[in-house]
Amino acid sequence: MTIPPSSRPYPVHWEADVVLRDGGISHVRPITPDDADRLVSFYEQVSDESKYYRFFAPYPRLSAKDVHRFTHHDYDDRVGLAATVGGEFIATVRYDRTEEGQAEVAFLVQDAHQGRGVASALMEHIAAVARERGIRRFIAEVLPANRKMIKVFTDAGYTQQRSFTDGVVRLELDLEPTDASLAVQRAREQRAEGRSVQRLLAPQSVVVIGAGRRPGGVGRTLLRNIAAAGFTGRLHAVNHSFTDDQGTVDGVPAYRSITEIPEPVDLAVLAVPAERVPEAVADCGEHGVQGLLVVTSGYAESGDPAGRERQRALVRQARSYGMRVIGPNALGILNTSPAVRLNASLSPELPATGRLGLFTQSGAIGIAVLSGLHRRGAGLSSFVSAGNRADVSGNDILQYWHDDPATDAVLMYLETLGNPRKFNRLAKRTAAVKPVVVVKGARHSGAVPPGQLVAPARIPDSTVSALFRQAGVIRVSTVTELADAGLLLSFQPLPAGDRVAILGNSESLGLLAYDACLTAGLAPAAPLDLTTAATPGDFRDALTAALADDACDAVVVTAIPRVGSEDATDPESGDDPLLAEALCAAALQAREAGKPVLLVHLALDRMGDRLGARRIPAYPAAERAVRALAEATAYARWRRESATPGKVPDFEDTQEGAARHDVARLLADAGDDQITLDDDAAAALLARYGIPVRPSLPAPDTDAALAAAGRLGYPVALKTTAPHLRHRADLGGVRLDLAGPDDLRRAYDELTARLGKPAELRLVVQAMAPRGVDTVVRATVDPAAGAVLSFGLAGAPSELLGDIAHRLVPATDRDAAELVRSIKAAPLLFGWRGSEPVDTAALEELLLRVSLLADDLPEVVSVDLEPVVVAQRGVAVLGATVRLARPPARTDLGPRALSSF
Repeated sequence: MTIPPSSRPYPVHWEADVVLRDGGISHVRPITPDDADRLVSFYEQVSDESKYYRFFAPYPRLSAKDVHRFTHHDYDDRVGLAATVGGEFIATVRYDRTEEGQAEVAFLVQDAHQGRGVASALMEHIAAVARERGIRRFIAEVLPANRKMIKVFTDAGYTQQRSFTDGVVRLELDLEPTDASLAVQRAREQRAEGRSVQRLLAPQSVVVIGAGRRPGGVGRTLLRNIAAAGFTGRLHAVNHSFTDDQGTVDGVPAYRSITEIPEPVDLAVLAVPAERVPEAVADCGEHGVQGLLVVTSGYAESGDPAGRERQRALVRQARSYGMRVIGPNALGILNTSPAVRLNASLSPELPATGRLGLFTQSGAIGIAVLSGLHRRGAGLSSFVSAGNRADVSGNDILQYWHDDPATDAVLMYLETLGNPRKFNRLAKRTAAVKPVVVVKGARHSGAVPPGQLVAPARIPDSTVSALFRQAGVIRVSTVTELADAGLLLSFQPLPAGDRVAILGNSESLGLLAYDACLTAGLAPAAPLDLTTAATPGDFRDALTAALADDACDAVVVTAIPRVGSEDATDPESGDDPLLAEALCAAALQAREAGKPVLLVHLALDRMGDRLGARRIPAYPAAERAVRALAEATAYARWRRESATPGKVPDFEDTQEGAARHDVARLLADAGDDQITLDDDAAAALLARYGIPVRPSLPAPDTDAALAAAGRLGYPVALKTTAPHLRHRADLGGVRLDLAGPDDLRRAYDELTARLGKPAELRLVVQAMAPRGVDTVVRATVDPAAGAVLSFGLAGAPSELLGDIAHRLVPATDRDAAELVRSIKAAPLLFGWRGSEPVDTAALEELLLRVSLLADDLPEVVSVDLEPVVVAQRGVAVLGATVRLARPPARTDLGPRALSSF
């Protein structure tokens, strides 16, 4: 693009695709001199009333001087942004700096696009641009009759002042993000992205482009599947090889091009070769199609650069017309709602209507889960197999399912987390109202499947698990467990606690269930053995009694084939209709009592399917049933606890402003993008947040060590700080409890004789801390997940066994308490084997202070406190390492934008 003379370079990073209120897409970008014709055309389509509101006077056309002024910017004091669809302007916004830190701002939205949330989206983006350029306040003057624009400003959530002078409303907005502005931004994001998915899953009209004349082929199969499912909307077929008098294909109206269809089309299913997709997308865009499902392959999944570029071009082209894309290389989508009945997939039949939403990044996994759920009697509300996930992702589908009244539980197979921080935020909000169950592939390699153009997440898998737990996500290990958990969560109520009753006609199967409960951390009662002579009535009575027992939160029923009676189980079919009926009759009380009932069966597959159809989950192994129950129990506990969320504390003694000044000075003095602070600078910065580091004094020789001990007071510790020895107590680089000068001299001589010269060891003397438990506290910024707070015990537990817990920053008081208690070695902090408990309250406060520092100061990319000695009273930080770096963009605080590609 042409760049104005003597100005900053064109700011490419200001470009963004934004989902609007109605689910459509607009491209936001800076205005350039090349946009003169676009600006004139745009202005001609704006009503006289809107022009009057913009200029406070009749202004029928723009002069040449106006056009030059509105298209030539320095991208600093004068900035203009445009929202475009199909390359044409639909709205503009502009600011002009009036004084240091302040600018005037004004909008103009084409009348046909008013009410779509375009101005609100532009407001977020121009505010972010202004903050980047050092502007902290916007001034806007609006005519009182222009209520829509006044609402844009007042609803933004920024701190503002309002006055009325000379017939004009004057608004002053502080552009620093606030809790209110972030809440507004995220609420708009949720509504817009949810609506964009709804337009794809509930279209009123569908066209299959690439439906061949002869039976067979992907396009013809998709057309047949949509028609066979009873799609309630209008269906069309398109293929350029059709004749003008083709008429219909399988009874569906057929056309040579979508442009010939004499009515609007909501969803286009593309099943044409990759080289013909751009033409089809252009035709769809010109016809006003709202979204695309691309099943065509030959994109990034091929692994070659040409395929990756085709995929990027596909998304760019679709978004330029305001369309979202599922795929390419997608299996398809399903919506079982009676009002829609859409099977735009390669699955031959539409599943039964149910309460589960299913999202997969793999077509093969999607088919497997669909088949398994169908076989066990579970229905779906909707299903999306996203293929290469070039545009629509799991985050978008979560936005939709959060408000979808037809979905009670969410199942997801994920291989990548394109935006882990956003996923965690969305999953946590959704999990607060309905379960979210995830199985994640590519856990250990960190490799990205070839078709998915996202940066590989460098987050360790253990960290991913911890963040999932923090968000209330139920993480399972296999696709089988995904279906197992989904069955229970969609069929049965959540358990109120962990007490489990076990009953059945097999003592051995009951014992297996009992052992599985103990292993899973549940509290089972002794199994009730009804014996192999038990009748269906015995099962019914025992289940009824268990459900009525106040000491029971869930019931596991075990069953093997009944023998020796006239109504015994049919061994060939594995069915026992009388037993199934008895269990169903009793289980009706389970929903009233709020207690889940699960069946574990052997050689009774047909009966298990029969129960599934009656909403009782059945499992062929005790371990599978109990694992699903344990996950539901943990999730229910999280739901109860999250009803009273923790708080991010506000410590009165923190000095955020002084800390920001310190960080800026340290980075400026270093003249580098990344630095590690020396011990004194690290201690000074931590002290700003009330985190004292126990002082240590250098000991380059024996005399200096003795002098240091004299200043600090005995007893002291002598330790090495050389990088290759630091925190390596196993190498003997630390001497503790040195009571006097003789002990110190002896220790000094031993260390230097054994490990090297004093200059190599970097010896220091430090006053002894009270005895306690040595721990590690860290905060690290991950480029994908953001700042992560970590905690573990020092030494082997964390380094060898990986016993470390993690939480996203900012951590609440509840997060800190859970962090301390979630490591496997936590009993050492609470009086294990008769030892005195340590001061976990002081430890939790330290964790919260570190979290606050990491959250306030984005330049702090790493804080490592080791060891932190937690004593019976108080904590002592004995070592600290702090790294600073130029802050990355914090996308969660920035304006709404779809991911780039």
